[in-house]
Amino acid sequence: MVPLKPFVLPVHSRAPERHDSFDLYLPDDIVRPLPAVVFVHGGPLPADVRPGPRDWPVFQGYGSLIAARGVVGAVVGHRLHSPDAFAVAAADVEAAVESLRGDARVDEERLALWFFSGGGLLAADWLREPPSWLRALALSYPLLAPLPGWQVDARFDPIGALAGTGDLPIVLTRVGLENPVIADAVEVFVNAASKARLEIVDVPEGRHSFDMLDDDDASRTAIVRAADLVTAALA
Repeated sequence: MVPLKPFVLPVHSRAPERHDSFDLYLPDDIVRPLPAVVFVHGGPLPADVRPGPRDWPVFQGYGSLIAARGVVGAVVGHRLHSPDAFAVAAADVEAAVESLRGDARVDEERLALWFFSGGGLLAADWLREPPSWLRALALSYPLLAPLPGWQVDARFDPIGALAGTGDLPIVLTRVGLENPVIADAVEVFVNAASKARLEIVDVPEGRHSFDMLDDDDASRTAIVRAADLVTAALA
């Protein structure tokens, strides 16, 4: 099963602190509130997928990677089980973020959101009206327009949402061997973001889900580069 493939970047694995809808990956010896990165998986995924994304090595790896940098990692579980469930998933993500901001170990004014694959459409709300505490938004091999045949609320349009993004740092990791339909939307997004603070991390020979599928130095370099950009925005 592809989601159970190891994270391609070797990291010291940390045991997460499990909450109802998210897992926390905590740095050692927290003595003051720390910034946090919220990881939002893709979809749609059937409700009965086991293990769920919170237990996939790739997201455990990202959470551990960020925690090793002195930043709280939060891997959110959400209910994006069909193309008509984006509103449900968006509410799940928002609730998890608010719960995280209420944690005494987290600096409520310094968070980043990192969206993957089909979760990319969920970025629209945060791009349209970024709250003051959102210091960066990252997208990895994102879906930025609905796939053919999907009926998705117009609210979930990251490309259209760019008009309200302001100076929010955006980190986009794109892969060269992407599905052409997804790649076309990514290109439209990049062109629309000409006035945004957009940093692009390219993986020319990477596939969708390269961080699970392509165990090579280019993948590892891209993951580290994206993490560098996100954590720098939180500093």
